[in-house]
Amino acid sequence: MKAPYKLFLRGFALNAILKALLCVCFMYSSLAIAANPQVEFRTNQGSYVVELYPDKAPQTVANFLQYVETGFYEGTIFHRVIEGFVAQGGGLTPDLHQKPTLAPIRNEADNGLKNEYGTLSMARLFKADSATAQFFINVAENKTLNYTRPDSAHMGYCVFGRVIRGMDVVERITHLPTQVINRWSDVPTQVVMIEQVAVLDSPLLAENTVQNPAESTPIKFASSVKKGKK
Repeated sequence: MKAPYKLFLRGFALNAILKALLCVCFMYSSLAIAANPQVEFRTNQGSYVVELYPDKAPQTVANFLQYVETGFYEGTIFHRVIEGFVAQGGGLTPDLHQKPTLAPIRNEADNGLKNEYGTLSMARLFKADSATAQFFINVAENKTLNYTRPDSAHMGYCVFGRVIRGMDVVERITHLPTQVINRWSDVPTQVVMIEQVAVLDSPLLAENTVQNPAESTPIKFASSVKKGKK
Protein backbone atom coordinates (compact mmCIF):
# COMPACT_ATOMS: atom_id res chain seq x y z
CA MET A 1 0.00 0.00 0.00
CA LYS A 2 1.43 3.37 -0.99
CA ALA A 3 2.41 5.81 1.75
CA PRO A 4 0.07 8.67 0.66
CA TYR A 5 -2.89 6.30 0.70
CA LYS A 6 -1.91 5.04 4.17
CA LEU A 7 -1.73 8.63 5.41
CA PHE A 8 -5.13 9.33 3.92
CA LEU A 9 -6.68 6.34 5.71
CA ARG A 10 -4.98 7.26 8.97
CA GLY A 11 -6.24 10.83 8.73
CA PHE A 12 -9.74 9.64 7.86
CA ALA A 13 -9.78 7.28 10.86
CA LEU A 14 -8.55 10.00 13.24
CA ASN A 15 -11.20 12.39 11.94
CA ALA A 16 -13.94 9.79 12.51
CA ILE A 17 -12.68 9.12 16.05
CA LEU A 18 -12.63 12.84 16.86
CA LYS A 19 -16.18 13.26 15.58
CA ALA A 20 -17.35 10.31 17.68
CA LEU A 21 -15.68 11.74 20.79
CA LEU A 22 -17.28 15.13 20.17
CA CYS A 23 -20.71 13.49 19.85
CA VAL A 24 -20.20 11.63 23.13
CA CYS A 25 -19.05 14.81 24.90
CA PHE A 26 -22.05 16.72 23.56
CA MET A 27 -24.42 13.98 24.69
CA TYR A 28 -23.04 13.93 28.22
CA SER A 29 -22.91 17.73 28.48
CA SER A 30 -26.54 17.91 27.29
CA LEU A 31 -27.61 15.38 29.87
CA ALA A 32 -25.72 17.29 32.54
CA ILE A 33 -27.61 20.43 31.62
CA ALA A 34 -30.86 18.49 32.00
CA ALA A 35 -29.83 16.80 35.25
CA ASN A 36 -32.47 18.61 37.33
CA PRO A 37 -35.39 16.43 38.50
CA GLN A 38 -38.03 15.97 35.82
CA VAL A 39 -41.63 14.92 36.37
CA GLU A 40 -44.21 13.77 33.84
CA PHE A 41 -47.87 14.60 34.41
CA ARG A 42 -50.29 12.45 32.45
CA THR A 43 -53.78 14.00 32.23
CA ASN A 44 -56.93 13.12 30.33
CA GLN A 45 -55.99 15.97 27.98
CA GLY A 46 -52.48 14.72 27.29
CA SER A 47 -49.05 14.65 28.95
CA TYR A 48 -46.51 17.29 29.84
CA VAL A 49 -43.10 17.20 31.53
CA VAL A 50 -41.72 19.72 34.01
CA GLU A 51 -38.12 20.26 35.02
CA LEU A 52 -37.53 21.38 38.61
CA TYR A 53 -34.86 23.75 39.96
CA PRO A 54 -33.74 22.61 43.44
CA ASP A 55 -30.78 24.98 43.33
CA LYS A 56 -33.18 27.94 43.16
CA ALA A 57 -36.04 26.67 45.34
CA PRO A 58 -34.80 23.72 47.44
CA GLN A 59 -37.64 23.58 49.96
CA THR A 60 -40.31 24.06 47.31
CA VAL A 61 -38.89 21.32 45.07
CA ALA A 62 -38.51 18.90 48.00
CA ASN A 63 -42.10 19.58 49.03
CA PHE A 64 -43.40 19.11 45.48
CA LEU A 65 -41.50 15.84 45.02
CA GLN A 66 -42.89 14.52 48.29
CA TYR A 67 -46.41 14.99 46.94
CA VAL A 68 -45.37 13.40 43.64
CA GLU A 69 -43.76 10.35 45.22
CA THR A 70 -46.71 9.63 47.52
CA GLY A 71 -49.19 9.77 44.63
CA PHE A 72 -50.97 12.80 46.06
CA TYR A 73 -51.54 14.50 42.71
CA GLU A 74 -53.08 11.48 41.03
CA GLY A 75 -56.84 11.91 41.03
CA THR A 76 -56.70 15.68 41.49
CA ILE A 77 -57.82 18.14 38.81
CA PHE A 78 -57.00 21.42 37.16
CA HIS A 79 -59.75 23.40 38.85
CA ARG A 80 -58.84 26.93 37.70
CA VAL A 81 -57.91 27.67 34.10
CA ILE A 82 -57.71 31.14 32.61
CA GLU A 83 -56.72 31.61 28.98
CA GLY A 84 -53.72 33.89 28.70
CA PHE A 85 -52.97 33.66 32.43
CA VAL A 86 -52.58 30.35 34.29
CA ALA A 87 -53.62 26.72 34.62
CA GLN A 88 -53.92 25.82 38.32
CA GLY A 89 -54.42 22.43 39.92
CA GLY A 90 -53.06 19.76 42.20
CA GLY A 91 -55.25 20.17 45.27
CA LEU A 92 -58.90 19.42 44.54
CA THR A 93 -60.81 16.27 43.66
CA PRO A 94 -63.34 16.20 40.79
CA ASP A 95 -66.13 17.09 43.23
CA LEU A 96 -64.11 20.19 44.25
CA HIS A 97 -63.15 18.94 47.69
CA GLN A 98 -59.71 19.91 48.92
CA LYS A 99 -57.37 17.07 49.81
CA PRO A 100 -55.56 17.20 53.18
CA THR A 101 -52.02 18.47 52.72
CA LEU A 102 -48.72 18.73 54.51
CA ALA A 103 -47.81 21.87 56.43
CA PRO A 104 -47.28 25.08 54.44
CA ILE A 105 -43.77 25.88 53.26
CA ARG A 106 -41.64 29.01 53.13
CA ASN A 107 -42.14 31.18 50.07
CA GLU A 108 -38.94 31.12 48.00
CA ALA A 109 -40.17 33.61 45.40
CA ASP A 110 -37.11 35.81 45.97
CA ASN A 111 -34.92 33.29 44.11
CA GLY A 112 -34.52 35.37 40.95
CA LEU A 113 -36.84 33.27 38.76
CA LYS A 114 -39.74 35.05 37.07
CA ASN A 115 -43.30 33.99 36.31
CA GLU A 116 -42.61 33.73 32.60
CA TYR A 117 -44.46 31.75 29.96
CA GLY A 118 -44.23 28.02 30.67
CA THR A 119 -42.88 28.31 34.22
CA LEU A 120 -44.20 26.25 37.13
CA SER A 121 -45.09 28.08 40.36
CA MET A 122 -46.67 27.39 43.72
CA ALA A 123 -50.20 28.63 44.39
CA ARG A 124 -50.88 30.11 47.83
CA LEU A 125 -53.26 32.16 49.93
CA PHE A 126 -52.65 35.84 50.70
CA LYS A 127 -50.21 34.95 53.47
CA ALA A 128 -46.75 34.71 51.90
CA ASP A 129 -45.78 31.37 53.46
CA SER A 130 -49.03 29.49 52.82
CA ALA A 131 -48.25 27.25 49.80
CA THR A 132 -48.89 23.54 50.26
CA ALA A 133 -49.65 21.32 47.24
CA GLN A 134 -51.40 23.40 44.60
CA PHE A 135 -49.34 24.67 41.68
CA PHE A 136 -49.95 26.63 38.51
CA ILE A 137 -48.39 26.90 35.08
CA ASN A 138 -47.99 30.35 33.57
CA VAL A 139 -49.33 30.73 30.04
CA ALA A 140 -48.27 34.37 29.79
CA GLU A 141 -45.58 36.73 31.04
CA ASN A 142 -47.16 37.30 34.45
CA LYS A 143 -44.96 40.07 35.83
CA THR A 144 -47.52 40.96 38.51
CA LEU A 145 -46.89 37.56 40.14
CA ASN A 146 -43.16 38.17 40.61
CA TYR A 147 -41.36 38.98 43.84
CA THR A 148 -40.83 42.68 44.53
CA ARG A 149 -40.70 43.07 48.34
CA PRO A 150 -40.68 40.69 51.34
CA ASP A 151 -44.25 41.25 52.50
CA SER A 152 -47.38 39.23 51.72
CA ALA A 153 -48.74 41.77 49.22
CA HIS A 154 -45.53 41.91 47.21
CA MET A 155 -43.79 38.59 47.96
CA GLY A 156 -45.02 37.07 44.70
CA TYR A 157 -45.36 33.43 43.76
CA CYS A 158 -42.43 31.04 43.83
CA VAL A 159 -41.23 29.73 40.48
CA PHE A 160 -39.54 26.36 40.91
CA GLY A 161 -39.63 24.74 37.48
CA ARG A 162 -40.61 24.93 33.82
CA VAL A 163 -42.61 22.88 31.36
CA ILE A 164 -40.04 21.39 28.95
CA ARG A 165 -42.41 19.19 26.93
CA GLY A 166 -46.14 19.33 26.33
CA MET A 167 -46.83 23.04 26.64
CA ASP A 168 -49.39 22.58 23.87
CA VAL A 169 -51.32 20.34 26.26
CA VAL A 170 -51.30 23.07 28.92
CA GLU A 171 -52.45 25.61 26.34
CA ARG A 172 -55.28 23.31 25.30
CA ILE A 173 -56.41 23.01 28.91
CA THR A 174 -56.55 26.80 29.31
CA HIS A 175 -58.75 27.09 26.22
CA LEU A 176 -61.50 24.89 27.67
CA PRO A 177 -64.84 26.56 28.51
CA THR A 178 -65.20 27.40 32.21
CA GLN A 179 -67.94 27.88 34.77
CA VAL A 180 -68.57 29.03 38.33
CA ILE A 181 -69.41 26.33 40.87
CA ASN A 182 -70.21 27.64 44.34
CA ARG A 183 -67.11 29.54 45.50
CA TRP A 184 -64.92 28.20 42.69
CA SER A 185 -64.58 30.27 39.53
CA ASP A 186 -62.90 29.46 36.20
CA VAL A 187 -63.62 25.75 36.63
CA PRO A 188 -63.41 23.84 33.32
CA THR A 189 -66.80 22.50 32.21
CA GLN A 190 -64.94 19.31 31.32
CA VAL A 191 -63.05 17.66 34.19
CA VAL A 192 -59.28 17.87 33.61
CA MET A 193 -57.97 14.93 35.59
CA ILE A 194 -54.36 14.32 36.60
CA GLU A 195 -54.22 10.58 36.06
CA GLN A 196 -50.59 9.66 36.64
CA VAL A 197 -47.47 11.44 37.84
CA ALA A 198 -43.92 10.09 37.77
CA VAL A 199 -40.36 11.21 38.36
CA LEU A 200 -38.24 10.37 35.31
CA ASP A 201 -34.96 8.58 35.92
CA SER A 202 -33.51 9.48 32.52
CA PRO A 203 -33.42 13.25 31.89
CA LEU A 204 -35.01 14.58 28.71
CA LEU A 205 -33.81 17.52 26.66
CA ALA A 206 -36.17 20.47 26.58
CA GLU A 207 -38.32 20.82 23.49
CA ASN A 208 -40.24 23.93 24.50
CA THR A 209 -39.03 27.51 24.30
CA VAL A 210 -40.71 30.64 25.57
CA GLN A 211 -41.24 32.00 22.07
CA ASN A 212 -42.21 28.82 20.25
CA PRO A 213 -43.42 25.92 22.44
CA ALA A 214 -43.00 22.60 20.67
CA GLU A 215 -45.85 20.18 20.26
CA SER A 216 -45.58 17.13 22.43
CA THR A 217 -46.41 13.48 22.26
CA PRO A 218 -47.20 11.43 25.38
CA ILE A 219 -44.11 9.80 26.83
CA LYS A 220 -44.38 6.08 27.51
CA PHE A 221 -43.62 4.95 31.03
CA ALA A 222 -40.78 2.46 30.98
CA SER A 223 -38.73 0.53 33.52
CA SER A 224 -36.64 3.66 34.07
CA VAL A 225 -39.57 5.55 35.53
CA LYS A 226 -40.39 5.83 39.21
CA LYS A 227 -44.15 5.81 39.60
CA GLY A 228 -45.83 7.58 42.48
CA LYS A 229 -46.86 5.30 45.33
CA LYS A 230 -50.56 4.79 45.81
